[in-house]
Amino acid sequence: MAYFQSINKIQYEGPGSKNPLAYKYYNPQENINGKTMEELLRFSVAYWHTFTAEGADPFGVGTAIRPWANLTGIDLAKARAEASFEFYEKLDVPFFCFHDVDIAPEGGTLKESNDNLDTIVGMIKDYLKTSKTKLLWNTANMFTNPRYVHGAATSNSADVFAYSAAKVKKGLEVAKELGSPNYVFWGGREGYETLLNTDMKLEQDNLARFFHMAVDYAKEIGYDGQFLIEPKPKEPTKHQYDFDVATGLAFLKTYDLDQYFKFNIEANHATLAGHTFEHELRTARINGMLGSVDANQGDVLLGWDTDEFPTDLYTTTLAMYEILKNGGLGKGGLNFDAKVRRGSFEPDDLFEGHIAGMDSFAVGLKVANKLIEDNVLDGFIENRYSSYTQGIGKKIVEGTTNFHELEQHALGLTEIKNQSGKTERLRALVNQYLLETLSSVRV
Repeated sequence: MAYFQSINKIQYEGPGSKNPLAYKYYNPQENINGKTMEELLRFSVAYWHTFTAEGADPFGVGTAIRPWANLTGIDLAKARAEASFEFYEKLDVPFFCFHDVDIAPEGGTLKESNDNLDTIVGMIKDYLKTSKTKLLWNTANMFTNPRYVHGAATSNSADVFAYSAAKVKKGLEVAKELGSPNYVFWGGREGYETLLNTDMKLEQDNLARFFHMAVDYAKEIGYDGQFLIEPKPKEPTKHQYDFDVATGLAFLKTYDLDQYFKFNIEANHATLAGHTFEHELRTARINGMLGSVDANQGDVLLGWDTDEFPTDLYTTTLAMYEILKNGGLGKGGLNFDAKVRRGSFEPDDLFEGHIAGMDSFAVGLKVANKLIEDNVLDGFIENRYSSYTQGIGKKIVEGTTNFHELEQHALGLTEIKNQSGKTERLRALVNQYLLETLSSVRV
């Protein structure tokens, strides 16, 4: 059955196109420094927002019109799986991602849930034999069901901990069966509402124990995918233990887990933590921990996780700058953890949202690549810190000085001169490169 009969395969038509169902800037086969855009951007569709979300919000029921909406249970799950691969083929994306309950309904027992999961995994496995679209990562939903009211691996209930472990065990088996190069841990409710009733030390110790058991089981079954942690500061708990990259990195190093994990960084989670997207990407990059990206954006006027499709070209440029400086995303990718707005309820809107995001990151890729080629930002930064390449500065960097020598150096100073940081000039340069890139692709 065809679910998107009115949609043809999305093609690159260039920036002059007025076709809303065409790529204007994302040309999958365009070469950028020896790699195609498709290879560099590694786009992925989020199953949950695209095929299971119904457009509900706290004030109203779902508005989404979907061709599978008349079905329920396992029949609904099968239809969504069929529709998903039609969507991937027409959008021409290399990857998709899912939570376990996105693709299969939970049963009355864990066994029933696993049986449902096996049914849909079997379907997906058959599709993967002929589809160019592969699984980027999967994960376990351990936040929706009421059993997770107090968390999963950090729950005060040992039974919930055990149930969560069983879910991840199954998830790792599915990851191996479907050839997933990554497995994601999103904390969801791994945090607390108030310290008045929380044993923080026990909860964090248990979370680390959980992760070590996951590492051990992956080795046991021969699954060699990259483990990823997705930081988020709040929602649904008031304070989550994976608040941001820096907090997550400290946790991983404290519990000797940093050799097994990297980060899956989401733009909207970064801003909820009070950071820019590029801040979180750079913090991960300079520590060798940038694994994958959830590509979306938030609304500056709203204080929650709105998961909008990314259209801010300045942000996509700075994000791609960090990704290119990282040497790419390796096994990871740019997953659109993004949903169309509640008022965009027609099936066509699902395609148009992804097209907008893909074009935005394609522009960001081209601008970031040119900034790196021309040494625009790196050159300025190198000059700004040039005092550490000679004299006392070089000794500081090399660790060959001490407070005594530094005091003598300071006593001999008659004047200290600082340089302007030229923030406005640099922002203008980024804008200039962005506008020049947009102009050049229109020629």
